[in-house]
Amino acid sequence: MELLPRSPGEFGSARYWDRFFRQRGQRPFEWYGAFPELCPVLHKYVRPRDKVLVVGCGNSELSEQMYDVGMCEDIVNIDISDAVIRQMQERSGSTRPKMSYLLMDMLQMDFPDAHFQVVLDKGTLDALLTDEEEATLAKVDRMFAEISRVLQVGGRYLCVSLAQAHVLKKAVEYFSQEGWVVRVHQVASSGDKQQFVLPVFVYVMTKFRKIPGSAPQILEICPEEQDKPMRMESAERLVAAVKDRQHYALLCNQISKTPCREQVSLDLCDKESGKPRYTLHVVDSPSVKPSRDNHFAIFIIPQGRETEWLFGTEEGRRQLATSAGFGRLVTVALHREQHYEGMAGIQRELSGKVMELAPPGLPARQQVPFLSVGGDIGVRTVRHCDSSPLSGEYVVEDVKGDGTCYFRRLIFLRNRNVVQSEARLLAPTPLPGQKKRRKDKKKPSPAEPPGAIDKSYLCCEHHKAMVAGLCLLGQGLPRGLAGELALLVVGLGGGSLPLFVHDYFSQARVAVVEIDPSMLEVATHWFGFSQGDRMQVHVSDGLDYVAKLAAEGTISQSIPAQYDAIMFDVDSKDLTVGMSCPPPAFVEKPFLQKVKTILKPEGVFVLNLVCRDARLKEAVLATLRDVFPLLYARRIEGEVNEILFCQPSPEGRRDPAELGSRARALEGALRQPGQPWDSSYVLADMLQAVTIL
Repeated sequence: MELLPRSPGEFGSARYWDRFFRQRGQRPFEWYGAFPELCPVLHKYVRPRDKVLVVGCGNSELSEQMYDVGMCEDIVNIDISDAVIRQMQERSGSTRPKMSYLLMDMLQMDFPDAHFQVVLDKGTLDALLTDEEEATLAKVDRMFAEISRVLQVGGRYLCVSLAQAHVLKKAVEYFSQEGWVVRVHQVASSGDKQQFVLPVFVYVMTKFRKIPGSAPQILEICPEEQDKPMRMESAERLVAAVKDRQHYALLCNQISKTPCREQVSLDLCDKESGKPRYTLHVVDSPSVKPSRDNHFAIFIIPQGRETEWLFGTEEGRRQLATSAGFGRLVTVALHREQHYEGMAGIQRELSGKVMELAPPGLPARQQVPFLSVGGDIGVRTVRHCDSSPLSGEYVVEDVKGDGTCYFRRLIFLRNRNVVQSEARLLAPTPLPGQKKRRKDKKKPSPAEPPGAIDKSYLCCEHHKAMVAGLCLLGQGLPRGLAGELALLVVGLGGGSLPLFVHDYFSQARVAVVEIDPSMLEVATHWFGFSQGDRMQVHVSDGLDYVAKLAAEGTISQSIPAQYDAIMFDVDSKDLTVGMSCPPPAFVEKPFLQKVKTILKPEGVFVLNLVCRDARLKEAVLATLRDVFPLLYARRIEGEVNEILFCQPSPEGRRDPAELGSRARALEGALRQPGQPWDSSYVLADMLQAVTIL
């Protein structure tokens, strides 16, 4: 402990280093970065005929090892400690005649200008730049100016560093502003985590003549697993990229020693584009008793299924890990922008990386299994990509679900883990005269055109609950199923909710309000939506539309003054609020009173609420109770969604058993001869679980 300085400032003191090396004796002191780890990077930038200057050499073996392997012999080492210079002259003088050791301050060197091709610094900048005080920064500026002076144009300043943010930022900003090319290499680890946890980096600053004016900066990073540099758009982005790698190293070190109390999430990016390629979640199961074969496994989530509850939620992944029977399970989600060469290709790509996330106690040379559903990586085909000023970037994609079913999904990329709209696809119908060959075992190509949209199927559980809420209408729907029903839906999405009501309630007149015209195009072209006499879409802000109806009454014969049912299924574009559906303005009291105004006295207002903020949710429920005397709630199992059924009059109150009975009657009426019906859709299940608030 007596070797450590009393204050960081002593790292720049010759007296401290003299005392340090006298007390340490002949044992070499390496801050970090052993020669075998540094060698691949040094070989790229140090040529045998180069004249090399090592600043702050200490008694490190780096120069000696470079000399001994023939990398370079013309090496000049300098240090401010007289003790260490005499020690090193004694150690290498006779065995390495072309290498010299000089007592010299790197802030004021005696060498002529442009004297060296390489300046090598191992930990010296880190030792000098211990803080960001004015005096310290002035010393660093002098150091950089001297290095620049003694380097030839085209020469390289190689700085081995732990890349603390303030150190890296200072070096990058200084040399990039001087017009130098800046590249940061992450040094490949030897795997020995005992000596040092943080990764080591080498800054490579290549000197160019400064061009007057604003020449573009060249900033690059080379991660340890690749040789090809990645271009960074700014010094801030370069510093952030290094910080990401430091955090990853700390994370791997932490979870290799202790079990994860909380699930850990991280992205692995594509080497070429830098975009996320895999999203990993590390899930530990303390309840699983460890044995030799159940320590660790990797689970590949089939493409398109990452949004399902089992794979897309913490609780679901915890259940998956427990049922799989492994102490640690790493789930791997595949990104839609990437191409994958099957399960074997993914295994080759990930096998080395995932071992960095192995749990403590994993036996040596343990074979780690790769698991999946059905043993494949699933099918995902992007059908359409576009961008909307209101909704941002979005995609329409077809994915293979569990079994043989295919689904079409609308995804907003600003919230890529949430399915905005979903529809089931019918199997393609053979053309007239075509016969299915039983012996033809050729699998269909993912690019083959899918079948038509199955309009009888409501993929979203909350849509099923919203339709079931029509049982609350006062007139009793089973008898009046063929009677007129005026419905207002705010939020179109793919259009499955209004389409279902339109098709199964033969006299229903449905008005849909959608703020984004792009969504009407998507619903029409990709989800089988169409308008007609009983279905009209109004491209408008739902707030304005409802306010106008409330103020003016009947606008036209096709738009009634009052509705039997009003349904809100509209997402919020503001992701900073703890409520993603609906936008906060839709549940403010003045607006809800307008909704009540255009709702018939015996009608029902159905709201899809998605709120993760408990206090905000309680405030929303209190406001709804102020406006609507009768309020039911239906939680959607495995989802954040909660469907609220609001009625203007408390006289229509019914207990859940009665609601279940009405739902069974409605379902019987809806199961019309010749009309398809999804057998999994049981209306009674939706209403028997409601809570009266």
